[in-house]
Amino acid sequence: MPLTIPIPPAFARLDDAVDSWFDSYLRGNPLADAVMYSASAVGDHGILWLAFAGLQAARRRGGNWQRPLLRAVSGLAVESAVVNGPVKWMFRRTRPMHDEPRPWNVRQPRTSSFPSGHATSAFLGAALLSDDDPYWPIYYALAAVVAASRVHVKVHHASDVLGGVIIGAAMGQLVRKLFPLTKESPAAELR
Repeated sequence: MPLTIPIPPAFARLDDAVDSWFDSYLRGNPLADAVMYSASAVGDHGILWLAFAGLQAARRRGGNWQRPLLRAVSGLAVESAVVNGPVKWMFRRTRPMHDEPRPWNVRQPRTSSFPSGHATSAFLGAALLSDDDPYWPIYYALAAVVAASRVHVKVHHASDVLGGVIIGAAMGQLVRKLFPLTKESPAAELR
């Protein structure tokens, strides 16, 4: 029998509280719905982060513009394979119930709810893009909106998103450490 890791019951209280907050303050608001459903759509398959990596490469003009682009593409590919494969397989959490009609279309994933792949790729992408970039606060702000959008559209529980944020941020820091943007010359390493 495959290993399945249960979600602690305490997370259900967090999930209910956050879901109730979204119901009270954001869901049903036309502007909030437009922003959140759009953020959820552009977060699919890491599209937003790949687009930003391409724009960032174009802005670098000269120098080593390929390294950050390849690092982002490779990092997001590995994140997707790991999170959407063995990690989700270990948890097998059901997604939130959503019976009402949605104001906008949203792709309904078939994988486990925990962790949120959108949140994972968002915070991995923000971590990688923020390296040596003055626009780093924008990347993290967009990552937060993409992650929150998954609760808003009722495709993930809040704890799924929180888990995705933690995993994505950790993976981002690991990739930054293993594959820095600039390689030190052997002489510089000896100093």
